[in-house]
Amino acid sequence: MSRPRARLEAPIGAATLLLGFEGTVRISRGGREPTELASVFCGPTTTAALGEHSGRLAGVEVLLMPWAAFTLFGTAQHELADRVVDPDELPHVLGSRWAGIGELAAALAALPTWTARFELLDEVFTRWSAAGTPSSERVVRAWSELVRTWGAMPVPRLADEVGWSVRQLENRFREQIGLGPKAAARVLRLQRARRLLASGRSQAETAAVCGFYDQAHLSGEFRAMTGCTPGQFTVARVSPPAERTGAPAGDRVPGEATSLLLDPGRAADFSKTGRAR
Repeated sequence: MSRPRARLEAPIGAATLLLGFEGTVRISRGGREPTELASVFCGPTTTAALGEHSGRLAGVEVLLMPWAAFTLFGTAQHELADRVVDPDELPHVLGSRWAGIGELAAALAALPTWTARFELLDEVFTRWSAAGTPSSERVVRAWSELVRTWGAMPVPRLADEVGWSVRQLENRFREQIGLGPKAAARVLRLQRARRLLASGRSQAETAAVCGFYDQAHLSGEFRAMTGCTPGQFTVARVSPPAERTGAPAGDRVPGEATSLLLDPGRAADFSKTGRAR
C-alpha cells in the first residue's frame, strides 16, 4: 500500500524539470505557500525544498545545467531562482507537435517502455537545444571552473579567466545561471561538504577541506541552506523514519547526499518555518 511521502531536497548545482505522468507533488520552500503541480520546473536555489506526495507519483525528472535551462526556455534564470513554477507557463521551443510540457508528459506516459521514453526525450532536447537561445561560452566556462573547484575560485579571478569585468560576469551569470557567482559557489561548496560528511569525514575536517572558516561557519551555512545542522542531516541519513525504512534514498545526483526522508511531524515543521527540527 502506498504511503504519503515527504522528502527534504537540498540545493544542488542544477535546475530541475519534472515531467509528471501520474499524481501531483506539493512543494514548499522557506515558509512560503506550497505549490502543487503535476509537472514542475525549479530554477537554481540556495534554500532547501520540501516535496510531499500521496505515495503515487510517476514521471521523469530531468536535471539541467542552469545554462542549459536558459537555452531551453529563453528566460532570464534569475527570475526563476528559488521558485517553483508550472513549466507550461514558461516560453518553450517545443514546436507544433505539443502545445506545452503537459502534452509532452502525456506523450511520454503513453509510450510502452522507458527506452522509448528516453529516446523521445533525447529527440526533444536535441531539437530544443538547436532552436533555443544560445548561452554564452564565457558563462559556461565560468560555471565549469566553479564546478571544477567546488566553488573555491574567487570571483575576481573567475572574471579574469573568462575576460570580463566582475560586474559583467555577475550580470551575465545571474541571467544564464540564475544565481550570482558567489551564491553558486556557496551551493557547490555545500554539495562537496554533504558528500564528505556522508563518506564519514568529521565536521572539522570537512570545514577545512571545503574552505569554510571553521566548523561554526560550516554549520551556519548548512543550516541556512538545508534547514538543519550537519549533525542532524547525517543522523537523518543514517536513521530514516521507521515507516520509510526500505524506501529508496532517492538522491538526485549520483554519489551525493541530496535528500532526506522526513516523518510527518518534521515535514510539518519544515513547511511552516523552512527549517527541519
